[in-house]
Amino acid sequence: MAAPLLDLQDLTIAFRVGHGIAPGVEGINLRVERGEIVALVGESGSGKSITALSILRLLPSPPAHYLSGKILFTDQTGRQADLLTQSPRDMQRIRGREAAMIFQEPMSSLNPVFTCGFQVTEAIRAHEKLTAGEARKRSIDLFEKVRLPDPSGIYSRYPHQLSGGQKQRVMIAMAISCHPSLLICDEPTTALDTTVQKTILQLIRELQQAANMGVLFITHDLGVVAEIADRALVMYKGGVVEEGKVKDLFSHPTHPYTRGLLNCRPALHSKGMRLPVVSDFIQAPGAARVQPIEDRGETIRYDQSLVEVRNLRVWYPARTNWHGKAIGHTKAVDDVSFDVYKGETLGLVGESGCGKTTLGRALMRLTEPTAGQILFNGTNLGAYGAARLKQLRKDIQIIFQDPYSSLNPRLTIGSAITEALKVHNLSGGKRGRRQRVEELLQKVSMRPEHFGRYPHEFSGGQRQRIVIARALSLNPTFIVCDESVSALDVSVQAQVLNLLNDLKKEFGFTIVFISHDLSVVRYISDRIMVMNKGRIEEIGDAESLYDHPQTEYTRRLIAAIPAASIRK
Repeated sequence: MAAPLLDLQDLTIAFRVGHGIAPGVEGINLRVERGEIVALVGESGSGKSITALSILRLLPSPPAHYLSGKILFTDQTGRQADLLTQSPRDMQRIRGREAAMIFQEPMSSLNPVFTCGFQVTEAIRAHEKLTAGEARKRSIDLFEKVRLPDPSGIYSRYPHQLSGGQKQRVMIAMAISCHPSLLICDEPTTALDTTVQKTILQLIRELQQAANMGVLFITHDLGVVAEIADRALVMYKGGVVEEGKVKDLFSHPTHPYTRGLLNCRPALHSKGMRLPVVSDFIQAPGAARVQPIEDRGETIRYDQSLVEVRNLRVWYPARTNWHGKAIGHTKAVDDVSFDVYKGETLGLVGESGCGKTTLGRALMRLTEPTAGQILFNGTNLGAYGAARLKQLRKDIQIIFQDPYSSLNPRLTIGSAITEALKVHNLSGGKRGRRQRVEELLQKVSMRPEHFGRYPHEFSGGQRQRIVIARALSLNPTFIVCDESVSALDVSVQAQVLNLLNDLKKEFGFTIVFISHDLSVVRYISDRIMVMNKGRIEEIGDAESLYDHPQTEYTRRLIAAIPAASIRK
């Protein structure tokens, strides 16, 4: 019997923290055969990424310590070796050529000072004897294969000139550039919209079948698991709690944690129902009951517009002549008009690059419009100077997509939230501000003693709740949520969505909720607005638009939601 492509045997890893030892993963057993896709599922902190990084020996040592176990890998010649015993030179040969990895965060995985094409050709020429021209041609072919628009143009562009989804596709092109036997995918579709995600999943499946490649696919999205994987392993607190064929695992989950993950997804619940979280199933292994929340529709004032947008344009110069004058434009937002009513949650969806984030930033005057009007409570924001706009900031806030870069790593979270109160001279003196911050932390399910801790001491979900607390510190009437739950685990996502609903009910603010996930937008929104290429494709009641889309573009977005039919 042929040896498996990858065989982890009783792998145990710990980390030295101060004078103590913190467990990482314990007793992991995992096999990946050639031509097989194995999913590794679990929440942040369960040990998924630690397991993946350990395979290519990418964990920093120290503080990481491999306490026991083996990582057996069979290369393309049929030779099996324990990767834990390989020299740094041997590992350099294996990485990229024999086994490659698509990392979770393309923003920090690509070098900002080199073009995307240079970075892919560099990876190719590190392992293969190709000329610069041959490597360039392969890179452009790869960009076309991962469905990047204008492959030749993107070859010469820098990472900051691409959307998040486009950067992720550059990373995928780089990973498959040398035809590896093993592809490790660490949350590769987290930042992608549903249509691009479906394309990427199909691409990975095609590559895997064409090259008989083994794939270890790490994700917290169970819909993606059902779409792509043959087998799945569920990780919880550093260990594997359940494994099996995907169909069996989804049909008959045996562990409470697995049942919790399956039941947390917003797609399974109607608006007005409280989302269950994993802890509900761990603490009470029987099926957790879903509790209704207070109907939010009655608070919406459809006769009163809080924000009115009229013929808004945000254009960027795409080409210039030799005088520096723009002769072509990228129309990020192109002649958009709509209203946001007091007390409502307006969902804003569309593919990556459609203009969602640009529109959200323009509503805040963080991006200056090229033309058009934005009226807030009847006043034109375009007429506000810097001083008046600063005063208005306490009424309009934004929750950014990435909580990692939204918090200053050198400030404690208490200082980060207090800073906004100081700027606007709110909540009295030092004692009053601290009391206000501690109250806010409790409202977002954090503890007052977290005041003096730094961002790196919290999980991604906790950081997102801290960012929400900071946005609420000024009692805003209008909040833009820019992909604020897209990178979160399903259970943490459920917690944040429940939190937003609770806080909205308590404080009565209005939300524009930007997301590429239509199932999440359907759950939380009163109305949905669909954008396509800078324009509004359609707008309407959330349930009606989701169940009866009027345009082919919206129908395609809904059809691309992975495994939408999977139920409890």
